[in-house]
Amino acid sequence: MVSLVQKIGPLMNPGGSVISLSYFAAEKTIPGYGGGMSSAKAQLESDTRTLAFEAGRKYGIRVNTLSAGPLKTRAATAISEKGEKPFIEFAIDYSRANAPMAQDLYNVDVGNSAAFLLSPLARAITGMTIYVDNGLHSIGMAVDSQAMAESPISTSFAPQVEYPGGGW
Repeated sequence: MVSLVQKIGPLMNPGGSVISLSYFAAEKTIPGYGGGMSSAKAQLESDTRTLAFEAGRKYGIRVNTLSAGPLKTRAATAISEKGEKPFIEFAIDYSRANAPMAQDLYNVDVGNSAAFLLSPLARAITGMTIYVDNGLHSIGMAVDSQAMAESPISTSFAPQVEYPGGGW
């Protein structure tokens, strides 16, 4: 991303915006995600903060990162061992069971967040990693864990809201 911003920064209009995509494996251990990807995402988020300052001062542009939650894409499906159920489907099930917003995440959710960050409405937002994951990044302990099975927490925080379908 550093090289990209160095090349396109001089061509962009002041007030323009650059967005990269990350995943919360940049800061939390996600078994099965792949070691190299986690460190690469962590570097990307660090570069976002540094580039926000440098490109902001030099070119007048904003630099942010979107950290999307689990989405079933071809790329995400490829990151798994061969088996009956791809890793991403387990991640989606885990997210639905544990995220504050117990709903499916759609590509359009990430796209809408990108559209916002690219718009003048976000003119003062730069150097940020914005999580588009139904709040999954904020969870410290999974309520669906077997260790919590007998705890009243596992049932008292079961989703009680029926969320409308997403997307357009």
